[in-house]
Amino acid sequence: MRTIIQRVKHASVAVAGDTIGEISSGLLILVGFESKETQEDFDWMIKKITQLRIFNDENGMMNLSVQEIGGEVLIVSQFTLHANCKKGNRPSYIRAAKPDVAISYYQKLITEMESALGKTVQTGKFGADMQMELLNDGPVTIILDSKQKDF
Repeated sequence: MRTIIQRVKHASVAVAGDTIGEISSGLLILVGFESKETQEDFDWMIKKITQLRIFNDENGMMNLSVQEIGGEVLIVSQFTLHANCKKGNRPSYIRAAKPDVAISYYQKLITEMESALGKTVQTGKFGADMQMELLNDGPVTIILDSKQKDF
């Protein structure tokens, strides 16, 4: 599982011009799945995201997590995070999970993230052509990969 986590002032996702997910201060999480995700991958990713200290404390130091600030979370599936551009100019997505597998992983991540945060998270629409708007705060952008934990 690979994620791009962005600290945002606000973010939204729309499908066909209709906003379907929207947050104020918090995290925009883009997520791509491989075909063989394990419960360990989910546990590690959720713990890392919810405890990542990337929000400013009263001294302006990045010392607080999304949980500690009561921030919101928007999760959007993005299979292109597993693009392999090693050969040629057309990316290969061979590592990305097939849609029938990825959608169950996406729903699992949402459910487990809501449980960890104790609140509802906003989402995109799996497989849809989505448009996103965001105001990256900082900017702060972190890449996490459950298969490369030292990444």
